[in-house]
Amino acid sequence: MKTVKIGIVGFGTVGAGAAATLLANHDVIAKRTGVNVELVRIADLDITTDRGVTVPADMLTTNADDVIREADIVVELVGGTTFAKTLILKALNAGKSVVTANKALLAKYGEELFAAAAANGVDLYYEASVGGGIPVIKALQEGLVANRIQRIYGILNGTCNYILTRMEREGADFADVLADAQRLGYAEAEPSLDIDGFDTAHKASILASLAFGRWYGMDPVSVEGIRNISLTDLRYADELGYRIKLLGIIKAINGSVEIRVHPTLVPKNALLANISDVFNGVMVEGDMVGQTLFYGRGAGRNATASAVVADITDVAVNIANGCPRRVTFRENAQITAVTAPGDVQSRYYIRLQVKDTPGVMAAVTNVLAGENISISSLIQPETTGNDVVPLVILTHSAGEAQLRAAIKNIEALPAVCEQARIFRIEDL
Repeated sequence: MKTVKIGIVGFGTVGAGAAATLLANHDVIAKRTGVNVELVRIADLDITTDRGVTVPADMLTTNADDVIREADIVVELVGGTTFAKTLILKALNAGKSVVTANKALLAKYGEELFAAAAANGVDLYYEASVGGGIPVIKALQEGLVANRIQRIYGILNGTCNYILTRMEREGADFADVLADAQRLGYAEAEPSLDIDGFDTAHKASILASLAFGRWYGMDPVSVEGIRNISLTDLRYADELGYRIKLLGIIKAINGSVEIRVHPTLVPKNALLANISDVFNGVMVEGDMVGQTLFYGRGAGRNATASAVVADITDVAVNIANGCPRRVTFRENAQITAVTAPGDVQSRYYIRLQVKDTPGVMAAVTNVLAGENISISSLIQPETTGNDVVPLVILTHSAGEAQLRAAIKNIEALPAVCEQARIFRIEDL
């Protein structure tokens, strides 16, 4: 049985989980693959803190170069886009295959990293970078290889999904649920990467690249987070038959790709609308297979370690059988154009606070009509004794630029009392 040596750089939560999995399930992996996948080195600046996994003392090192020198597969789990990039490039250029979970690095530098892997004839695997333990990358690379991908919708951040679920279910305010999520370890002490949508955007960029054969980077990705979602909007969405989810949206339309992240009204009877708490879900639509849904834990030590070890095993089998580059990034540039944000077409939810005076509704609808925006539903909930009342509008499909122009003019109307709340609608 051929032995393939594994080295891990980064002995944090996921690194410890990957090490524990490799050690505990070594025999299972060997029996299933016919390869002796052997953990030989773990590098971290801190090799004294207890990680809850027992490893031989001589396996630990503070020098990442020891891992590159001794291992056949280098597993990068340090995160970030500086040292991690240098480490991966050094490993690839040394002829070592790499496994990573680093979504931010791949979203920003994927093209450069995969070019280095190709030049050196080695593998770069990254299942854990999107969706934790959900095997969506493997599905796109292998299971759906016969399909032209048309759309991908993803709930890709468990922190945001947890917050929105609690707000809707309990009627709790955003700030209170965020504080609770931080206390429970579901949200970071500094949560902006999650709640402002950038974690989801990194993953959306990777999924778009897989779907359409080109590294798009982060520049074309429109990003909006969940800070401005109120209980009022969750309630109205519910009354209208929707839930609000933070979605990563990737679409191929008329030879151009949309990559965007924002809070979105999703019909309550859609499968994605019913993915709750810290769970993730990705819907992929192909021209042959139709809609497929991938669901599971999107983060956490064990779920992410499961995906990392699955990648390690795949690469080890490739090495043992002399077939590196068996599955590679398909750089075939199926769609190179990216839709400008102003050209995106969508349905919209608009909530206004207006003075309860005659002619307000007509003034608002006239502004929308002037931008060729058609209304599909308009409600003004009855209130008692209030001079200011809500006006909730759902539109038919309209251009983003036209919608923004209309909102600017609507907010300038004397009867409109505050900034409009706007969310997109996806009728899955």
